[in-house]
Amino acid sequence: MTETAGDTTTAEGRRFPPPPELAAHANVGPEVYEEAARDRLGFWAEAARRLTWTQDWDEVLDWSNPPFAKWFVGGKLNVAYNCVDRHVEDGHGDQVAYHWEGEPGDTRTITYAQLKDEVCKAANALLELGVQAGDRVAIYLPMIPEAVISMLACARIGAVHMVVFGGFSADALASRITDAGAVLVITSDGGYRRGAPSALKPAVDDAVDRTEGVRNVIVVKRTGEEVAWNEGRDLWWDDVVERQSTEHEPESFDAEHPLYIMYTSGTTAKPKGILHTSGGYLTQVAYTHWATFDLKADDDVFWTAADVGWVTGHSYIVYGPLANRATSVMYEGTPETPHRGRWWEIVEKYGVTILYTAPTVIRTFMKWGEDIPAKFDLSSLRVLGSVGEPINPEAWLWYHEHIGGGRCPIVDTWWQTETGAHMITPLPGVTTLKPGSAQRPFPGISAKVVDDEGNELEKDATGLLVLTEPWPSMLRTIWGDDDRYVETYWSRFGTSVYFAGDGAKVDEDGDIWLLGRVDDVMNVSGHRISTTEVESSLVGHATVAEAAVVGASDPTTGQGIVAFVILRGNVTEEEASGDELVQRLRTHVAKDIGPIAKPRQIMVVQELPKTRSGKIMRRLLRDIAENRDLGDVTTLTDSSVMDMIKDKLPAAPSED
Repeated sequence: MTETAGDTTTAEGRRFPPPPELAAHANVGPEVYEEAARDRLGFWAEAARRLTWTQDWDEVLDWSNPPFAKWFVGGKLNVAYNCVDRHVEDGHGDQVAYHWEGEPGDTRTITYAQLKDEVCKAANALLELGVQAGDRVAIYLPMIPEAVISMLACARIGAVHMVVFGGFSADALASRITDAGAVLVITSDGGYRRGAPSALKPAVDDAVDRTEGVRNVIVVKRTGEEVAWNEGRDLWWDDVVERQSTEHEPESFDAEHPLYIMYTSGTTAKPKGILHTSGGYLTQVAYTHWATFDLKADDDVFWTAADVGWVTGHSYIVYGPLANRATSVMYEGTPETPHRGRWWEIVEKYGVTILYTAPTVIRTFMKWGEDIPAKFDLSSLRVLGSVGEPINPEAWLWYHEHIGGGRCPIVDTWWQTETGAHMITPLPGVTTLKPGSAQRPFPGISAKVVDDEGNELEKDATGLLVLTEPWPSMLRTIWGDDDRYVETYWSRFGTSVYFAGDGAKVDEDGDIWLLGRVDDVMNVSGHRISTTEVESSLVGHATVAEAAVVGASDPTTGQGIVAFVILRGNVTEEEASGDELVQRLRTHVAKDIGPIAKPRQIMVVQELPKTRSGKIMRRLLRDIAENRDLGDVTTLTDSSVMDMIKDKLPAAPSED
């Protein structure tokens, strides 16, 4: 990749040193980087000793057959025991594990002792139904405590859970059940979404009818809606789980025993079943959760505002926080139900101290205006986090000022479903923050930016992000397809170098700025321009709350830049409908980045197509920009958004 002039992603000049009080009492200090660099494997071994092992390991890492890693070889542990039982045995059974908030306003408070009882009962129920260690269990639930209980029950008996996000279609669920070979499905009648019940059981019935091997479907009562019933196969959670004993002796499993499969969506190819195992995964999610968020188990209230159906939920709602004895918040619904201040109401209600969410949500809050969070007491917050995609500097600054009160460090974390845990992130008590940058590899992680031939780039250059050493929470393979695992992740630069698929820039200080997927790098007249760069520039304009940029075929330049923008709430209808604002935005980008980056076309829209995890579906926007038939829209929160955007499509692009 070649660098573009005036790169807006790194142009933000403000710096934010750690708050002195936080730095003085931080879980880790600046020396952690040197310690990890001096003895990388020793560093991870020390992190693993924060857990309880029933059998010590013989070797920290076996990398004799790359890219197939084995961590903590010979070690044994039980993941559920580490997340629940040991805290109860240590006298913390009365500590709250989860403050759960249902969208309609119902609540549940679950202590560690109560969680242990519920997990044991669910584990006993699975055993009664013939589920054995190594069997796969599909979980298709809303954001309710039974989702966490089900995951831990599987981990407790050595079954491999495969959580499918509740927004996925019956087709997506069926393909995952078939690929994983699941023998049991745990679901519910439905959940609540935007103020109304949303059914889940019908999709399960449809999916299971198209698959083989599922013996039972356990159904949690959540909404009370009527559901179809298959006698002999379907069982109510209350009937099969509640009568079980609260006693269950956890079995120890090898560090490399499979813990879960998580499928990444494929736009054209078959979804990939990412396999994570036990010892290395729990080591890294627990340590990164403790260090990245400076978690104080006795004092903090931690909220990852995501869904357990995604890897963010697995690692930082379930396994990381529970391993660290955190008190967490779980919320079932959407940020705007029943009002746009719901999140801030929850922060105030539970005294949330650490909030972790996605840039897409932050930009939505920007669009709604700072007057909404200003109505609530957010003074309990001390650390903020960002996850899911690169955060625009303007969104970072808004988050810092209007949510963090100008006092909370923001940890902008880069990682993936495949990596399992944080890989590049600031540390809140150590790092002087740069808005929009993930900054440095986590201690013990080897991440570099390279050119197309794999040569490491010097400072102030743009290229490809790679990981050059194995890490504990890394994916072990693609379920049932070792060849695809090697080809997808370890073929471009050899079997010892993981290619993340993301572009990145190294600035003059050696800090890393993520530029999004390499697929999202546009080639305009021979210049490589990141969609993230242009989006950051647009969001940096006072009128724009959110932007999505795609490249579209252009007979002259190869690709032309097409932008879709949502305006801030203070922009008048007259301004929004006129061409003058669009021209001002195009000029703004040209001045900010360079004339080559001026969008060919800018469309003002009311909403962008997003999945229910908050990710913008740029693939669909490319379809619109290219005037193609739309691809699959089943994972969108609201598929009607695409019709609204198409209706606004101008007959011809803007002219210079």
